[in-house]
Amino acid sequence: MVTKTQSRQGNSSRSSGGNNGGNNGGGATRRDSEGRFTSERSAFSWGGGNAGVLAGAAIAGAAVGIAANFGRKFLMQMPAAAAGDWFDALKAEHKATLAVFDQIEATNDSQTVMRATLLMKLKYALTKHAHEEEAIIYPALRQANSAHDADALNAEHGYVKTYLYELENMAKDSAEWLARVRDFRSMLEEHIRMEEDEVFPAFRQLLSEEQNAKLTSAMNREGFKMA
Repeated sequence: MVTKTQSRQGNSSRSSGGNNGGNNGGGATRRDSEGRFTSERSAFSWGGGNAGVLAGAAIAGAAVGIAANFGRKFLMQMPAAAAGDWFDALKAEHKATLAVFDQIEATNDSQTVMRATLLMKLKYALTKHAHEEEAIIYPALRQANSAHDADALNAEHGYVKTYLYELENMAKDSAEWLARVRDFRSMLEEHIRMEEDEVFPAFRQLLSEEQNAKLTSAMNREGFKMA
């Protein structure tokens, strides 16, 4: 025979088990020292305050990345911007580019990794420089009735790209590779001479101070995009 006391205990046990089963769906349930239910949340839970913390961390990480990229671009463009106006900036970039050629020509056939690295550096410098001229300076030349000079200089940029393509695909340990570098440099030096000694000085003479400043600002913006 089941006594009333045993019946009450059985009902209590079943009630308690039912409550525990209902709570287990959202995580482990325990009683504290005073008999109150507590829940143990997983460390991997995305609910509650953790979501806000994770979102905040993601936003902070993105902000740091953006700031770092902006700082890198600023440092890359700063030498050109600090050189003076657009013409001074382009001359500074010409000088820096020829310095990379000096480094390449100082290598030997066994330094293939160094040659590949310097070629990447040269390609970046020339690509950025060409974009500044093609996006800003050459269009301004055409507006100033110097379309012939602008078109000739722009066409030579096509040969620059051809040289870069050939050097990227040639064996870096061959004597022919360095000979091709010297041919490239010779062509580029003539291009630079035409810009610095003939076309650009004459063009700058035509510009007012305001026009010169606007051209400088526009070119620096384009350079910053490519930095």
